[in-house]
Amino acid sequence: MLGLGKAGRSVVEALLAGGATPVVHDDNPRAVADLGLAGVEQADLIEGSWDGIDLLAASPGITHLYPTPHPVIARAWGEGVPVDNEIGLFFRAIARSGAFVVAITGTNGKSTTTALIRHLVEAAGRPVQMGGNIGVPVLGLAAPAPGDVVVLELSSYQIDQARLIAPDVALFLNLTPDHYDRHGGHGGYFAAKRRLFEVGRPRVAVIGVDEAEGRFLANQRRAGRVPGEDTIAISAERPLGGRGRSFSRDGSAVVEYRDGDALARYELSGIGSLRGVHNAQNAAAAIAAVRGLGIAPPVIAAALKTFPGLAHRLEQVGRRGRVLFINDSKATNADAAARALASFGRLYWIAGGKPKEGGIESLAPFFPRIVKAYLIGEAADAFARTLEGRVPYVLSGDLATATAAAARDAAADAAEGEEPVVLLSPACASFDQFPNFEKRGDVFRALVEALPGLSNPGGS
Repeated sequence: MLGLGKAGRSVVEALLAGGATPVVHDDNPRAVADLGLAGVEQADLIEGSWDGIDLLAASPGITHLYPTPHPVIARAWGEGVPVDNEIGLFFRAIARSGAFVVAITGTNGKSTTTALIRHLVEAAGRPVQMGGNIGVPVLGLAAPAPGDVVVLELSSYQIDQARLIAPDVALFLNLTPDHYDRHGGHGGYFAAKRRLFEVGRPRVAVIGVDEAEGRFLANQRRAGRVPGEDTIAISAERPLGGRGRSFSRDGSAVVEYRDGDALARYELSGIGSLRGVHNAQNAAAAIAAVRGLGIAPPVIAAALKTFPGLAHRLEQVGRRGRVLFINDSKATNADAAARALASFGRLYWIAGGKPKEGGIESLAPFFPRIVKAYLIGEAADAFARTLEGRVPYVLSGDLATATAAAARDAAADAAEGEEPVVLLSPACASFDQFPNFEKRGDVFRALVEALPGLSNPGGS
């Protein structure tokens, strides 16, 4: 096992449970001691012997090709030893289990879609587990029984190196620039995502077609269609006609089509955890996936209304009078913040942190929605220069000051119509003031919950 992070530890624990003696290597010499597991052997896989080693499992964070292969990966190539990861080992382990596996990939929306699928399957009364790139590592899940459903969020890193991928239902949500260093550019990034379909050959493929890559992938699947396989297109931008099955946004709902005829309508209005166009895409993908598992439309429509959402992703913290408080701490760049800004009409926006390249100029189309901005962290001065003369702002410095000021100003908002919203959607990493975006969101939630007169905390 190369790399002893969360995924690596799950592999080591699975090997120990199976009666094996794991041989481990980590660039951090303390990592093995920190495992705290008996029966593990440490080895120098760069200079030491590879006698008796038949397989190398590598953690997803280990570079295996671009920008340069890790020395242990390169050594495995030279020794003729296959390289795999926890995803490949998982699919080998459950090959004869009789379980149904749903695998989700894409640049944006994977976690929400994964959680929503689990929620819908659970609401249908079927045994379900969730893991992978969200929550529990795949080898930390309980062994599934026949008929159980396992829902996996898979990153491009996890898909790219897995030797075996065999989902029953696979989802491709979207593709925007990301992880170019690990995949050698845009084409390599897309190629990693495509492996879920080309190697995995799922029975049902749910494919977002709002980008050219998704349209290409859907067409490739249909061109090579075999009996028993189904390709379902989804879109958040337009109704989809043509042959086959599709799910697309129509106003405040997702509509299910077959050969251009509308079959069912799934209403999203009033569901706080599924606000915004981006969540309409997530909902369309999740609905398509569970329809592929045979779950009926009335069950899905009812379950959508009880979806609690995920923490730090347009999470509704509560209300104070007319003011709604939203925690979107997961928005660590401008693209992510754009989805939040597009979801509301009258905003008191808390932004800033450790800046990302490109700043917030791309958010200019949403500036008319912002009543006032409260800027924090290292990015505050740069964000102020972008907003100057376009959006009123204040240099708040820290999150506590910003939250108090935004709550006070929003409470005094006497405008009729659209409710005032205090939105934490930083468009920045958290590392200047917080260890991660989760801690930043937790602090915001605590600050809001401490405000007098807060109602419906955590509600939708």
